[in-house]
Amino acid sequence: MDQLLWLAQHPDLGSAMGEAKREADPFTRLDLAVKLAGYRRDFTLTTRLDRLASEGLRALANGETTNSGLRPLRIALLSSHTVDHLVPAIRVAGLQRRLVLSVHVAPYGMYRQALLMDDAELANFAPQLIVLALDARDAPLQLPLEASQADVDAAVAERVDELRLLWRRARERYAAQVVQQTIVPADPPIFGSFEALVPASPYALIDRLNAAIRAAAREDGVLLMDLAWEAARGSYGDGLAEPVRWHQAKQLVSPNLAPLYGDQLARIAAASIGLSRKCLVLDLDNTLWGGVVGDDGVEGIHLGQGSPSGEAFLAFQRYAAQLARRGIILAVCSKNDLSVAEAAFNHPEMALKRSDIAAFVANWDDKAGNLRRIASMLDIGLDSLVFVDDNPAERDIVRRELPEVAVPELPDDVADYPARVAAAGYFEAVSFTSDDATRGRNYALNAERKAAMSQATDMEGYLRGLEMVLTATPIGAAELARSTQLINKTNQFNLTTRRYSEAEVERIASDPASVALTIRLADKFGDNGLISVVLARPDSAVAKDELLIDSWLMSCRVLGRQVEDAVLEVLAAAATAAGYRALIGEYRPTERNGMVAEHYPRLGFVQHPTLSDSEPDATFWRYELNSPRTSRHFIEVLA
Repeated sequence: MDQLLWLAQHPDLGSAMGEAKREADPFTRLDLAVKLAGYRRDFTLTTRLDRLASEGLRALANGETTNSGLRPLRIALLSSHTVDHLVPAIRVAGLQRRLVLSVHVAPYGMYRQALLMDDAELANFAPQLIVLALDARDAPLQLPLEASQADVDAAVAERVDELRLLWRRARERYAAQVVQQTIVPADPPIFGSFEALVPASPYALIDRLNAAIRAAAREDGVLLMDLAWEAARGSYGDGLAEPVRWHQAKQLVSPNLAPLYGDQLARIAAASIGLSRKCLVLDLDNTLWGGVVGDDGVEGIHLGQGSPSGEAFLAFQRYAAQLARRGIILAVCSKNDLSVAEAAFNHPEMALKRSDIAAFVANWDDKAGNLRRIASMLDIGLDSLVFVDDNPAERDIVRRELPEVAVPELPDDVADYPARVAAAGYFEAVSFTSDDATRGRNYALNAERKAAMSQATDMEGYLRGLEMVLTATPIGAAELARSTQLINKTNQFNLTTRRYSEAEVERIASDPASVALTIRLADKFGDNGLISVVLARPDSAVAKDELLIDSWLMSCRVLGRQVEDAVLEVLAAAATAAGYRALIGEYRPTERNGMVAEHYPRLGFVQHPTLSDSEPDATFWRYELNSPRTSRHFIEVLA
């Protein structure tokens, strides 16, 4: 079956790989493999791409270069079915998301032993993500067909309790994020349509087990690779639990569908470290409505009830609106007169309103330049954007000019747009909080703040007039998911760019000797939501009365408002209350965090000797907590 349909079709991917293979330098071959991973491919081409990248990936792992722009992540696959044939596809799907995925495969069927006993090989690998890939034939629930619902519930609860024990061990031993694969039914039904009404029938058992796994995962902070859901939706066709493949090689996923499986796992891995996209940029004419508003007028565009195409455009708008409600930022990039384009949003059938759009760019400039402008307006990277345009030529130009921007290949009929965008997994989530739900509105409000600032002649008066209120809260269960999300997504205002799983953040936050804070900011325009996270902890490399600032990061949308001064005030008070005499700040330079190179000296820290075992380019700074301080901000602090 065709798969990865959202990726562009390369005119001759095999020849391009052959040409890339002739490059002598392994890092050049790796760069080419990263580019070629963005094209549609089958199992054979995926395997060839993995080989093309292999030497460069090994060199990266050996530390021969650290400036590749690729993020490393270690994944352990613990399975009850054969998964070795899936590993190349997982690695290549990682490259597509600029991830270097190191994959450790535990011995077949030994997932319990790997987590419950001492596994030296797994411990040495130190996984950051542990995938429990289980199947229906692994320890099936042995119940007679006449078993009652109570018997089924008890057996399911016992099985889920075992899984929860494994999840707990994975977090305790490795502070790893756990991904649980749901169970794909392997046997045909025996009761026909009556199957679901017999509690102990094969399909009913698996369905009940998956429901319990999903509920437990939600409670325990475990991510799902919902293979059962994807199978039910038909995403894998007949490629899951094929009897021939199972009996021959114990393969749950057939090799020809390895690219799809690899992509599904890689998008979860990317989301777990904050690499999901967060902005949907929409063309207008023949994308959100049928026709050209500048020629046809607002009344003449095709939209809404009364025609199949009008209803299809409306359905796509509703899908975009749903994405906005879960926190995806919406933007417009259109070749149009601004007033004409905005007027179309007054059409009575529009599901999207002008107020839903955080950045609206309509002019006659090239779209690549306008996408750069949108990213700047929103203070986000180009790698946060997904650009949807019905015009193949525009899609091709943007892919060529801005390879960081995701540009899905679209079907001919707009009726299929929502499914195609969803299938690509650009907006894969690992959590959903109230802050996520208001993100799009927050970015729109921030544009209003920037407009007000651009008109201000008195900066002090502008800042006072914002009526800012900062609230600092210790990281607890309610703040854990969003804090981890921000830690893994923030690149620019981030002093160390350390990335942590939820389990690792929880470990630091629960240490009574540490200070772990979430910071929220509100002003007269509205609530900015969670805008900063600080993790400070004791460390053997500093004195016992000194607290090392492990991570300090802040959303760029609140820059220039003296928030960092207020955050330092809160951190200093918390550290003093905990008995510390000084703060030690660390700055680790990256390609993208140069904006905070002078952060610590600007706040009054003085240079401190380099700590042992630190990064080669890291600098350290000391702040005496008992020195007199005067407030340097216009923010009301609640802590």
